[in-house]
Amino acid sequence: MTVGTRVGMGFDVHRLVRGRLLILGGLEIESTVGLEGHSDGDVLLHAVTDAILGACSLGDIGDYFPSNDPRWKDADSNTFLQEALTHVEDLGYEIVNVDTVIVAERPHLGAWKEGIRSSLAGMLDVPADRVCVKAKTMEGLGAVGEGRAIEAHAVVLLQSFRDEAPKPAKAAKSVKPAKSSAKSSAKPTAKKAVKAPAKSPKSVKSRR
Repeated sequence: MTVGTRVGMGFDVHRLVRGRLLILGGLEIESTVGLEGHSDGDVLLHAVTDAILGACSLGDIGDYFPSNDPRWKDADSNTFLQEALTHVEDLGYEIVNVDTVIVAERPHLGAWKEGIRSSLAGMLDVPADRVCVKAKTMEGLGAVGEGRAIEAHAVVLLQSFRDEAPKPAKAAKSVKPAKSSAKSSAKPTAKKAVKAPAKSPKSVKSRR
């Protein structure tokens, strides 16, 4: 049975290190540090891919692209995303919208949000107004707040394109009461009025 809509959520986090490019949503961000990872370390695409697989009830990104598989060494994370999108289509679904949050203390991503959004929408093959990219900080808390890592969260809504258009509801017909087969219940039995005696009975004289 095909469910009309499905929701999936994804998450990923990577360390920031020197000597690596910082790529978010397929877009290279100007930075002195980049994300460490077996692939290109695109934490945002990993989170979105994870959310799509989750919405399809197909596990997580590590089930398909394990970090110990040499085939994915320095791989473009868009490869992972396109594989997940193939599963979406095979199951008869399409993307309704994608909502994401990138959590980073540095670099500041406010000026990059629209570029990342446009890049992500292009890879998902959906209009940009179906994609949201938000940038947050951790206010100095934890590894992200100390500038040692970046994390990403994603929520994806899928909708089946195999659903039939709903049929208009038929007007309810008035139901006639069923006829009973028993004669006694078909017509109520009329009670006959009992007539009073025409004359009062004569008194009987006792004989002595």
